[in-house]
Amino acid sequence: MAALRRLTRSRRSLAERTALAGEAAADAAQEQLAPDADPDADPEPDRPKAPEGDHTPVPGDVRAAAFFDCDNTILRGAAIFYLGVGLYRRRFFTRRDLARFAWQQAAFRLRGAENPDHIADARDSALGLVAGKRTADLERICEEIFEPVLAEKVWPGTRALVQMHLDAGQRVWLVTAAPQEVARLIARRLGMTGALGTVAETRDGEYTGKLVGGMLHGPAKAAAVQALARREHLDLARCAAFSDSANDIPMLSLVGHPYVINPDAALRRHARAMGWRVRDFRTGRRAARIGIPAAATLGVAAGAAAAAVAMRRRQRA
Repeated sequence: MAALRRLTRSRRSLAERTALAGEAAADAAQEQLAPDADPDADPEPDRPKAPEGDHTPVPGDVRAAAFFDCDNTILRGAAIFYLGVGLYRRRFFTRRDLARFAWQQAAFRLRGAENPDHIADARDSALGLVAGKRTADLERICEEIFEPVLAEKVWPGTRALVQMHLDAGQRVWLVTAAPQEVARLIARRLGMTGALGTVAETRDGEYTGKLVGGMLHGPAKAAAVQALARREHLDLARCAAFSDSANDIPMLSLVGHPYVINPDAALRRHARAMGWRVRDFRTGRRAARIGIPAAATLGVAAGAAAAAVAMRRRQRA
């Protein structure tokens, strides 16, 4: 009986953290609704044609919106990895920190299924790297890091889907486990309405090394979308959502128009069973066969391996 009570408390605590993470992300997202236009945004971006047969958003439907996952849905690879490498190059942390973080990211993606203990370990490692750092410094560095990333790593097919919803006059939101600072930047540069991302706790302009609620991951993404929909008076049955990962099934299941983009194996199976639309913008039979973007995963693994090998060589020397 005692074990059951502990389990119940643990589940309640997880549900509370999930809800808090969603509310915090929605709060931060609403703060983005009235900024000045990004002067660096391209007013007439290249617009690849959206794939035929997709749901066509209803022009002017103020109660409809679109929600896009980031990693491997909009960007090839993981935003947090690009951030980690960029921060290392700017001496935010050490080579050993980077190698450990890269190994975690590689294992995280290669396993497919995401163990809560592994997620917590990756989360704590990332937070430890920025604790005590100034928020203004991180925001400035994010601008430098993601300028080339966004130019080179955005999937044109997904970018076309984003633009299709924007052209219909709908609000379009990025939904990602990446830090809110990164999510906001990516969304702004793509002309999106705003972003729902993981919110880090700050005090006196510095990161404390803690999160508000937890990572915006899995069910927390769904909680954030629901919280934002309530505030913005959206009808989720009219909304669309896009993702590559089975971890986003809770978010995809909320909306009337779920889309599966570059899916992992588990999400591809689920989409087939549910009759959801699937779009794969990757090239090559191997990418489709393994169910995850080969280039992104192997790039993370290769970077981690190279860093680890270099460290061992120096230690032997």
